[in-house]
Amino acid sequence: MNTFKTVFLMTLIMVILMLVGSLLGGEQGLMMAFVFSLVMNFGAYWFSDKIVLMMYRAKEVTETEAPHLYSLVARIASQAQLPMPRVYMIPGDTPNAFATGRNPEHAAVAVTEGITKLLSNDELESVLAHEFAHIKHRDILTGTIVATMVGTITFIARMAGWSMMFAGGGRDRRDSNGVAELLLLILAPIAAVMIQLAISRSREFAADEGGARISGRPLSLASALQKLERGVERLPMSNASPASAHMFIVNPLRSGGVFKLFSTHPPVSERIERLQKLAMGGI
Repeated sequence: MNTFKTVFLMTLIMVILMLVGSLLGGEQGLMMAFVFSLVMNFGAYWFSDKIVLMMYRAKEVTETEAPHLYSLVARIASQAQLPMPRVYMIPGDTPNAFATGRNPEHAAVAVTEGITKLLSNDELESVLAHEFAHIKHRDILTGTIVATMVGTITFIARMAGWSMMFAGGGRDRRDSNGVAELLLLILAPIAAVMIQLAISRSREFAADEGGARISGRPLSLASALQKLERGVERLPMSNASPASAHMFIVNPLRSGGVFKLFSTHPPVSERIERLQKLAMGGI
């Protein structure tokens, strides 16, 4: 299923870019967009995980540099019957974690410095198990490609906005496709959010359940989620990008009011309730 999602998303990237190229540049714009989409899909498959890790200044750590974290990851990898991933540390006190990579053989798990200070051993193990569930379900490539796609759509919307601002009201402006630019400016961010919502929410429930079964501690994961939600509310991640927010175990951005309706994650309270039912044999 996730292989199908990945192929679908990469095709959708190509279609969107070609449509935008056609609207803004006619046949020449269509061809340029086609070539760009091929390059982008190639880059998304092979390098998007490295781009995301670089974006958050994640540093790969060895067993010598972080023995405790490394041993926890190795233990969960063994329990999940998955290859040992690369382990990364993200600087900063905001507690969070994510997994990335194109498949289980080329996976990486990244945690912030803050999460290692906030959680107990059992809670941190349960969070790592959640990320291994993403790896096992092959969510990681899909999630990373979504981040690339949303970033591209957002970039297109910004370019349309700058084009409208600087084109002015002269002949050049009249000759350009102002309606197409206006539609891109309005619809592109909405489309980006809808894509994230469609991909992210259901897979978080599945990873919670999968992680609880790997670690055998659903209540530890429930406790960890509660602590992480409070930690992010107190100290949201300053360099978090909305394009990649869905990759983290909890939303790294502060949101409230109507923005909760468009959160890339299901409510933590609902996730905790499901985990409690799982602990009681209800799932």
